[in-house]
Amino acid sequence: MNAIVHHGITIVTLAIGADIASVCVPGQTAICERPDGWWLYFVDSDGSVDGYDRPFGSHAQALGAARAAAEFSAE
Repeated sequence: MNAIVHHGITIVTLAIGADIASVCVPGQTAICERPDGWWLYFVDSDGSVDGYDRPFGSHAQALGAARAAAEFSAE
């Protein structure tokens, strides 16, 4: 697991196969590598997990989107 903080939001890159709900806490964003690409998920205040409907082609693209989402939520 690797984590950064951007605009007060912790963005966590999970190991392949890691369970989002058991690793992340509410308010965090998770980047997960899957066979079809890099997926971005958000852990809501109630612990529910929601994400984008398609993967990104690279970790850099997913991280860029996660940073943009953190900036948007900080406004």
